[in-house]
Amino acid sequence: MRLSPSGPDPLDPGAAGFAHRGLHYGSGFPENSLIAFAGALEMSAGIECDLRLTADDRIVVFHDKDAWRLCGSPLMIRRSTLKDLSRLRVGEHPIPTLESLLSLVDGRVPLLLEVKVDNDIWRWIPALKRDLAGYTGPFGVMSFDPRIPRLLKTNLPKVRRGLVIRADLPAMRRRVALWLADPQFVAVDRKALDRSWVAKARERMPVYTWTIRTAAERAQAEVHCDALIWEGDGRPRI
Repeated sequence: MRLSPSGPDPLDPGAAGFAHRGLHYGSGFPENSLIAFAGALEMSAGIECDLRLTADDRIVVFHDKDAWRLCGSPLMIRRSTLKDLSRLRVGEHPIPTLESLLSLVDGRVPLLLEVKVDNDIWRWIPALKRDLAGYTGPFGVMSFDPRIPRLLKTNLPKVRRGLVIRADLPAMRRRVALWLADPQFVAVDRKALDRSWVAKARERMPVYTWTIRTAAERAQAEVHCDALIWEGDGRPRI
């Protein structure tokens, strides 16, 4: 476990890293599905996943704004109720809720929960408070939107907060985002890993990187970060 100025990283996933959207491959193990998360648990990997809010303020584990790519439905997540979405299937299973993911994992591995903001920023904190209440396993909540970690700091200060950073984010916007978010960890696009600002950030907090898909990307990333967010052939050698 890496030691930082603030001590050991409570989200350290160990050598197995974080499985990006679970251990997914092919139609039988779709991304962000309970079966993909179960696969990650089998290899004791941490889990990275995406969160969206429904029209009735329920948190579902889903990446896209709409259900077309994964479910063949034009339903928009933020305009649909959980009852609407419960009729859809990701592979052979319903779209998971955050509650169902937490019940499955039950503290066995660390979680990286990425909030996807879609004109609903002010609805997130009450929903997170409700669903995360009582969960005692290791987890962090992160977002590309720096307002999410800032709101977490103010309203849920015990929740570990992170900022996701694209490689093409202009330097000034990156500095402002880091100032506003005041993160306890960052998840950095692998294309930015060799830049000086990443090394400086790593002196203050853990740096994770996404998405590692090949052995060559893994070899480079292991030098510059503290944990891999991986899929496919980017799986760490354990």
